[in-house]
Amino acid sequence: MTQTASTTTSFNQKFRAAAERNQSLLCVGLDPDPAKIPAGVSTRDFLFGLVDATSDVVCAYKPNIAFFEPDLGEGINLLRDLIAYIPDDVPVLLDAKRGDIGHTAEAYARAIYDSLGVDAVTLNPYLGRDSLEPFLRRTDRTAFLLCRTSNPGAGDLQDMEVEGHPLYERVAYLANQWNEHGNVGLVVGATYPAEAKRIREICPELPFLMPGVGAQDGDIEVAVQAALDADGAGILVNASRGVMYAPAEDGRWADASRRAAETLRDQINAARAR
Repeated sequence: MTQTASTTTSFNQKFRAAAERNQSLLCVGLDPDPAKIPAGVSTRDFLFGLVDATSDVVCAYKPNIAFFEPDLGEGINLLRDLIAYIPDDVPVLLDAKRGDIGHTAEAYARAIYDSLGVDAVTLNPYLGRDSLEPFLRRTDRTAFLLCRTSNPGAGDLQDMEVEGHPLYERVAYLANQWNEHGNVGLVVGATYPAEAKRIREICPELPFLMPGVGAQDGDIEVAVQAALDADGAGILVNASRGVMYAPAEDGRWADASRRAAETLRDQINAARAR
C-alpha cells in the first residue's frame, strides 16, 4: 500500500472508480483522538487497522490535519505514513481548510499536494480567487471550497445576503466560474438539506463533500436525496466518529468500525435507490 507525492490519476477519476468498485458514496474521516482509541492500541495501529477494515467499503478517506498537528513532528510524520498506507486506488481528501494570500497559499499547496501527496483538500474561499489559484492550477487535484458548512453557527455569515442572495449561494456561483479545470468541489453540510438542494441546482456537476451525518445528526436519506447529481452520485457523505469509535463490546474495534461503515454505506445506497 503506497502512494507517492505525485499522481497522474485525478481525484475525480479515483473517486468515481472507487465509488463504482465499492458501491459506496461513504467517505470515512480519520480524526484520531487519543482519549477514544482503545487502551493498549497505538494511534498508528488504530488508523492503519481502520484502513485495513474499511478500504473496500468507502469511496474516499478524509484525514483532518488538526488531529495530527498538536504533535508537530511525530504527528505530521504519522499523517504522511497514513496517506502512504491508504491504497492507491482510494482517494485521500485532506481536511485542512486552508485560505491565505497568494505566496502563503503557494506554500500550503506545496505542503499538501507535494509533501503529503493527497488527492484533494478543503479550502476556505473567503480571501477570493487569488488565494485559491495555487490549488486550482493543479488540475489533477480537487479543491473543495467551504460553501454551506454543517456546524450550528454556519448561518452567522453564510446566510448573510449579498446582492439579494445568501452568501453561500454566491460561493456556489463563483465555484462554477472557478471550475475551469474541472477540479472544484464544495463542502455542503448534511445538516442543511434545503440549502444542499439549492446548491445542487446552482452547481449540477460539482462534487459535494457532505459532513454532518452521525455525530452531528444529519439525516442521511434527506441529505443524500437533496444533493445527488443527475447520475445519482456526485457526493462524498463523510462520517468520522461514528465509524472510528463504533461501540465494540468484544474489543474487536476494527470489526465494529467495518460494520458501522457498511451500515452507513447501505443507508446511503438505500436513499439513492429511493
